[in-house]
Amino acid sequence: MATLILEDGSRFEGTLFGHKQNACGEVVFTTGMCGYQQTLTDPAYRGQIVCMTYPLIGNVGVNDLDFESSCVQPAGVIVSELCELPSNWQLKKSLDEYLGEQGVAGMYGVDTRALTRHIRDHGAMLGRIVSEGEEEIAAQNGEDVILEASCKAAYDVSAEGDVKIAVLDLGMKKSLTDWIVKRGAKVTVFPATASAEEILASGCDGALVSCGPGNPNGYPQIVKTVNALMVEKPVMGVGVGHLMMALGAGCKVIKMRHGHHGSNQPVKDLARGTCAVTSQAIGYAVDGESLPAGVKVSHINWNDKTVEGLRYEGKEAFSVAFVPGGLGGRFDTTYLFDDFLDMVRKNQAK
Repeated sequence: MATLILEDGSRFEGTLFGHKQNACGEVVFTTGMCGYQQTLTDPAYRGQIVCMTYPLIGNVGVNDLDFESSCVQPAGVIVSELCELPSNWQLKKSLDEYLGEQGVAGMYGVDTRALTRHIRDHGAMLGRIVSEGEEEIAAQNGEDVILEASCKAAYDVSAEGDVKIAVLDLGMKKSLTDWIVKRGAKVTVFPATASAEEILASGCDGALVSCGPGNPNGYPQIVKTVNALMVEKPVMGVGVGHLMMALGAGCKVIKMRHGHHGSNQPVKDLARGTCAVTSQAIGYAVDGESLPAGVKVSHINWNDKTVEGLRYEGKEAFSVAFVPGGLGGRFDTTYLFDDFLDMVRKNQAK
């Protein structure tokens, strides 16, 4: 048996699987009904304990195609029912085997509905998975999650295309660059530590600031880099990249009660008048009351009315809190990649 102990003293019982050891991290819930492999390898969840609200997890096992990064990113995984006999034609191993190989603790048999309601009502909080009566909640480590999740050196994804896009990797999903490449662009990925001068020296025609984990308020140098890019080139930001752009424009970024995690978050595009289903893994949002002159809301969350997108007047730039076309979810908002590349090509033609 094992216990998940939250920092407010709440306890949830279950059984260990995967790598049977203690784990500590911020406990969040994700509402996706599919795509657990993409969720578990999404760097946006780095260091967190992720509760899956869909009751049965592991039914299709793990394959070699649906990875968003090279490893499991959460510190722990909480599920209601674990499928012990997965079945799928692409199956390579079970979820239990995969987490064991990756050194990540899991718990099953947990009342995930009660845990989700508790987090929803009281907010995301630190928790610890313990197996032998340990009660103390360890402090979160001081790891720079964005720098840890980012690549360590620049690399080319595609060398063919009519425009060149630089991607600032803040802990991106691998599928993010696929959408740009499919639209005929050359793509080079830069680490989070890259300077604006280094990125601009590559001869890029535009920049994409990626999704990723963590609190953007703790990375002023990245904000400075992003702000410099917005002055020189067309820029699109997604996820935490959106928050970096907002900070650079003078907005205030605040922590949400429990964040937006999952592939079924409804977002309204105010300009188009449409509502789309989006994939998100983010714990912070732009404070809608802090918008400076020249920054306009373009998208809002249809559940809680938080700011989901911004346009920056006087600049060729926009950003959204969700990930357009995030695998494991819907592709309703991939038109934003078309908007971005149209903007880049028009700017290039000037």
